[in-house]
Amino acid sequence: MKIKNPFFKIKKNVYLSEILSTLGKEKVSKDIKINNIANLESATTNDISFINNLKYLDLLKKTKANYIITNNKYLSKIKNYCHPIIVSDVLKSVYKITSIFYPDSLNDIADFNATILNQKKYKNVKFGNNVLIGKNVLIGKNCIIGHNTIIESNVIIGPKCEIGNNVLIKNSIIGENVRILDGSVIGKKGFGFFPNKGNNIRYPQIGMVIIKDNVEIGCNNTIDRGSLSNTVIGKNTFIDNQVHVAHNVNIGENCIITGQVGFAGSSNIGNNVLIGGQAGISGHLKIGNNVQIGGGSGVIKNIPDNTKVMGYPAKEIRNFIKENK
Repeated sequence: MKIKNPFFKIKKNVYLSEILSTLGKEKVSKDIKINNIANLESATTNDISFINNLKYLDLLKKTKANYIITNNKYLSKIKNYCHPIIVSDVLKSVYKITSIFYPDSLNDIADFNATILNQKKYKNVKFGNNVLIGKNVLIGKNCIIGHNTIIESNVIIGPKCEIGNNVLIKNSIIGENVRILDGSVIGKKGFGFFPNKGNNIRYPQIGMVIIKDNVEIGCNNTIDRGSLSNTVIGKNTFIDNQVHVAHNVNIGENCIITGQVGFAGSSNIGNNVLIGGQAGISGHLKIGNNVQIGGGSGVIKNIPDNTKVMGYPAKEIRNFIKENK
């Protein structure tokens, strides 16, 4: 089910001619309205999307987007599935187009609409001292919100949640019976930019964080919102202290992630995955179901279902043990 994003205002009445002009391309003879920019999986017919890696070719075959920003080296592979828009740098072009649709997408400053709350508005919710609540925040019954916590505008929190002290939540939708412990930051912008001497260019981050039912988030976790897609934590997943989840990461159900683990952007973690402390997961990887990753491991390639790995680079655990006797 697609969840509507209430956090970023989209510009309406954007046409293909404006997009092509921004990219330095010739205008089309027949102009059409483009509704949004989206990833391949969620794009609809009148959206524009992009592909920068052939590992996503299967998604391209299924996408509903008619117009795809891509590089010339991928043209022969994708031209039968869409109307390609050829550019020299796909990600910089996506940045330019995203900035058209979402001109405020780089704004990550404090929500100055967040004020000392009117507790009468939230029945059956227990609040600590100095809690700040933004506009249009929804909080379910029987929640507990700790001291000095800030919940910014449009955040949704389901019933029976426990939010600790000194927590910041923005750009997030949280399910039922979720626990977020002290000091965590949920929904800040991801670490996306283009290196440029003297003036690095920040990449727009217009996704959100979705935390599903019965999840526990440990102390001092940082969970970045998505860039074009969302960052998702699946049901009944428990995350220990000081874990970083980067933008667009999707963690499945019933996972156990111990302290100081780091997930790079756009990795997909299956269900029932166990990850030991201080392990690192590189970006754009697929970790299968029922995988076990030993503490201190560095995962730099996909891991199939039902596999145990350890080491750097992470390898099947029997091979790791043989090599380290």
